[in-house]
Amino acid sequence: MSQITVQRSLPEQSSLAAAQALLSAAVEHWDDTPAADQYVQQALATDSNLEVLISAYRYYFYKSNAAMALQMAIAVCRYVQQREHWPSDWAELQPILLSQIEMQSARLYISAYAASGVLQARLGNLALAETIANQVQQLQAKEFGADMLLSILSSPAEEEDD
Repeated sequence: MSQITVQRSLPEQSSLAAAQALLSAAVEHWDDTPAADQYVQQALATDSNLEVLISAYRYYFYKSNAAMALQMAIAVCRYVQQREHWPSDWAELQPILLSQIEMQSARLYISAYAASGVLQARLGNLALAETIANQVQQLQAKEFGADMLLSILSSPAEEEDD
């Protein structure tokens, strides 16, 4: 049995290495958010492969920049959809995800999609967050947090004491 080795072309290797170096610089400058943000943006401009998109998502999420984290989560979803040639319509996509729920691509897509629901809620887009959570819940995979998000979204708002 022969092994197939996937090698990147030299330009792909160098752009990924450059993006990784920029992401490392962002980590080194974590406490200087404007500088770290610049490094992440440069990394995205250098190479927007899946690894870079996920790293940028994590960076923005942990920096509490929900708007940018949402953009990265959506970019991850689009990247996986394009790579797998999946439809964008949920009615067509749902059965594919259900049939491939144990596959890495499907799990990554669902994780990013569920994260986009959480981020939509953080940004105040509650109806969209609920729609996303309902769709993820249809996949019957509790590890993606849809039940919890729906529970939070459907709980009555607490009144603040004056």
